[in-house]
Amino acid sequence: MKKRFGLYTAVWAALLVLFNVIAFVSAGWEGQEKYTTAFWTGYAFITVTFLGQLICAYFALKETNAQKLFYRISLLKTSYSGLTTTFFFGGLCMLISPLPYWIGILVCSIILAANVIAVVKTVGAIDEVVRIDSKVKQQTIFIKSLTVDAEGLMARAKSDAVRAECKKLYEAARYSDPISSDMIASIEGQITVKFAVLSDAVSADDVQAVSTAAAEILILIKERNAKCKLLKNG
Repeated sequence: MKKRFGLYTAVWAALLVLFNVIAFVSAGWEGQEKYTTAFWTGYAFITVTFLGQLICAYFALKETNAQKLFYRISLLKTSYSGLTTTFFFGGLCMLISPLPYWIGILVCSIILAANVIAVVKTVGAIDEVVRIDSKVKQQTIFIKSLTVDAEGLMARAKSDAVRAECKKLYEAARYSDPISSDMIASIEGQITVKFAVLSDAVSADDVQAVSTAAAEILILIKERNAKCKLLKNG
């Protein structure tokens, strides 16, 4: 994160320096005073927005998780848009130096407020997406775990008959409804218990016990999926 933000800061600083060079080295309009209140108003708002954009970049790039970093890229985009808009209107204030000071302050204040609101809304949207994503991961962990465990049983099977039973279970788990809920927790608990029995039977290469346990689990999976469908339609 430090390296990523450090590189970004270097680019950001170069742009800020370039802005200041253009602002103070340019001659301005002939016959008009350059450093008026309108000029300083535009300069101040652009500088503040530059600083705000760097803060947004820090919060966006500090994430070490690749998925969360992807979500926070939208914060960078929002802050870029705000900086571009402020640069345009603030630049006009700096160029049109005779502009009444109150017009420059009013326009730049409206733009700054709009930028802040956009950033706040973006942060709220990102947090909501992360929350939903975390919830979905928790709700899908049972079926994902069951699928992986069933695949592991297939690899451990010592005979073709046992492997065939384990494959039936693997396919059933693989194509099951991935979302769990409190309403089906009891069924999933039964599946977990039966799966432990099946695992012991596979280790013992007991074809009959494997067949019986696998059949019971398949019935429970079918019942679980039916209740998942009912809950969604309800």
